[in-house]
This record gives sequence, structure tokens and C-alpha cells, in this order.
Amino acid sequence: MKAIVQDRYGSSDVLRLREVDRPIAADNEVLVRVHAAAVNAYDWHIMRGDPYVARLMTPAVFGFAGPRARIRGRDFAGRVEAVGGTVTRFRPGDEVYGDLGQADGAFAEYACVRDDLVERKPANLTFAQAAAVPLAGNTALVCLRDAARVRPGQQVLVNGASGGVGTFAVQIARALGADVTGVCGTRNVELVRRLGADHVVDYTRDDFADGTRRYDVVLDLVGNRSLTDCRRALTPTGTLVLSGGGVSRGGSLVGPMGLFIRAHLLSRFVAHRLLVPTASPSRENLVALRELAESGKVTPAIDRTYPIGETAEAIRYLEVEHARAKVVISV
Repeated sequence: MKAIVQDRYGSSDVLRLREVDRPIAADNEVLVRVHAAAVNAYDWHIMRGDPYVARLMTPAVFGFAGPRARIRGRDFAGRVEAVGGTVTRFRPGDEVYGDLGQADGAFAEYACVRDDLVERKPANLTFAQAAAVPLAGNTALVCLRDAARVRPGQQVLVNGASGGVGTFAVQIARALGADVTGVCGTRNVELVRRLGADHVVDYTRDDFADGTRRYDVVLDLVGNRSLTDCRRALTPTGTLVLSGGGVSRGGSLVGPMGLFIRAHLLSRFVAHRLLVPTASPSRENLVALRELAESGKVTPAIDRTYPIGETAEAIRYLEVEHARAKVVISV
């Protein structure tokens, strides 16, 4: 089968389209014929081994000279090709979507995924749309529903509203009953409005952290503002949720983790809740996201689609070009 393979850390130039052996499903796995896969910031972080400190903190993912898994990609959508001996929920031909997690391997014609990390594809979405959902949608869901515990009527601000996670966060916050403000650049204002934001702040003209308006929840997906700035936008007992952030600059020591560490230390001394949730993939959240999609409350926004042979260019675009919404690979 064809797959995007890397043997060492580096820029997207290290990625190669190669013929490799087709994987065989273990007893608890499903073999999927991949029709589409989504690109996430996670992919270039793993590809580059960036930030460097992550190589020490997560040895199951990062090897010495290159990632443990040679095939990149987490999010996928496709059809079941075969199932392992203990799998009873799926049969060949079923349309599914999911997140391979740290195993990676979605930028390929076939991928094996654990039974608990795959779910029936939303019926109203194309394969490309469905592939865009799992990692980004799950991150937004965990940050807002589980960590921040957003309630109807609350004021929620999403910094980075036009990005991969941000486009889902705007819609999920609305589905949870919040009044949503999205922060983005000028060219993305209309996109964020179409996604359902009640208010849009163009960061080239206005500063959401100038203290003129306060929010119950601030979800920061960019990592370009200090904790002081973000807290200035909160109500006295508000919640700041930090997730992701940063663009590739060719390598960093700690990257956005520095902000996360400072938030953890400061959280002991302030009234604000400062949270850095871990959004692990799960079957339960895939079901919740499917229900949101099928109800029309969440619709994936796709910026560009690339053929699998141009995966390196797709990741390069995501790294440095401030991609709107999601970038998808057609397999």
C-alpha cells in the first residue's frame, strides 16, 4: 500500500510517499481502507520532534532520531476492510471515522485502529468532512464541556476561532448554550460568523484582553498572549482553558508547554480556574461528535484538500500559512 513515511526528524521535506506492507488487524482492531485523513498541528510537532523537551517527556512517541511510528497521521475516515477476532461492532463495508492516537498511521491507504477508537461515520458528512472531526472536535469538546463545564447563558471567548480546533469550539460552545465570541484575523471574520459566533473580534483592530468585556470562559488555542492578558478578559471567578498554540519556527525547547507550566503553578494562588486539559481520544466522544454533526449543530469547515502525494505540502501549509479551519488529505 502507499503511505507517507518518515525516518528522521525534520521539516516536511523528510516525508516520502512509499510502498509499505499493508497492516494486519489484531484481535481488538479494525482494518480500515482510508478514504480521507486530516492534518493537525500534532502531525508537524511529531514530524519535527518539537518542542525538544517532548522527546524526553513522551518516549513512547518520540525516538532518539525520529518518531516511533514511521507513518504520520491520526484522523481518518473510510470503510472497514476487515475486523479482528474479538471485534463485534463492525463488519466489512461499514463507513467509520476515528483517531489513531499515538499509534499514528492515517496517511496511508490502510490503517489498523483499536476498536475503542473508531465509530460509525456521521451519516450526513462526506469522508473528507468526517476525517476533519476526531482530534480537533474532541479537543474542543473536552475543553468546553468537560474542563470548563460550559453552561447555557455563559459568555465564552475562543481565541483562535478560525483554526482547526477553534472552528469546532465556536460551534460546540453554541450547542452548549453559550454566548460565543470568536477572535480571528480580518480575512476569517465572516467564516467565524457563519459558524455561529455571536460576536467576532478582529485581533488586527481590537484587543479582547483590554478589559472592556469579561467572559466566564476563555479558551486560548493560540498561545500568543500572556496569562495576565488572558486573565484580564475573565470575570472574577472565570475559567481559562489552554490548549495547543504556536506555529513552526524550525524548532523550540519548550514551545507552548512553557505557558502551560506557568498556568499550573499560578493556579494555586488565584481565584481563576487555569486549566490545561488532556483530550484523549475515546469512543464515547466520537459518538457525541457524531450526534452533534448529525443534528446539524456542528459542521466541519475545510480550508483545503490535498492528494496523498502532496501531504508534505499540506503540512507545510498548516505549519506556516495560518490555515483556516481544517486541511484534509484525500487517499
